[in-house]
Amino acid sequence: MTLRLGVNIDHVATIRNARGGVHPDPVTAARIAAAAGADGITAHLREDRRHITDQDIALLMDALTIPLNLEMAATAEMLEIALRHRPHAACIVPEKREERTTEGGLDAAGQLETLGPIVDALSKEGIRVSLFIEPDPRQIEAAMRLGAPVVEFHTGRYAHLDSADRAAELRRIADAAALAAKNGIEPHAGHGLTFDNVTPIAAIPQIVELNIGHFLIGEAIFIGLEGSVTRMRELMDHAR
Repeated sequence: MTLRLGVNIDHVATIRNARGGVHPDPVTAARIAAAAGADGITAHLREDRRHITDQDIALLMDALTIPLNLEMAATAEMLEIALRHRPHAACIVPEKREERTTEGGLDAAGQLETLGPIVDALSKEGIRVSLFIEPDPRQIEAAMRLGAPVVEFHTGRYAHLDSADRAAELRRIADAAALAAKNGIEPHAGHGLTFDNVTPIAAIPQIVELNIGHFLIGEAIFIGLEGSVTRMRELMDHAR
């Protein structure tokens, strides 16, 4: 199975917003990523609009010929935006105003009553729902109860551990991917993945998609966005 690559372009917008204006343009970045081998584009519309804006989502929906995955908090405002634009997919993520980046997985098991109506509303409009969770059987069971067709495993802990602990976390991710797939849920993974650590994750046979952003945008400073996406694509393909 070919492993899909979703490129997160949030931090193109971060750089743009540091000076204001329109440069660098997230839509241009999305087009370059697509040409270099990305299978989809991910954008997180945060409640505080610290990087991606409402206009960016509208422009991406108009411009893209590959799927858009909208990362969103489980709020009424974000649900309304998702239903208005109807992206290919919506990944529900935890969100705290004070965090620099997403710090962990969504507690789907503890938020069934909140998440249920949101998952139902998105699904009824043909938007493929994903839950960004820890590789934990309890959270996978919650995804099953909610009827979410996709889970994305948080790989941040894996990315930041040393070799011995990382091996144990890799096994936990692999076991979770197998459990999800066994129960009809499509497993994705993302957060903190780089050229140096992506191969073991990409080699997990049940994982269907990786979503990678910060590293690729940062590496683009040195080798260009086309180069960083192409290299990641090569590593992922080699792992399979």
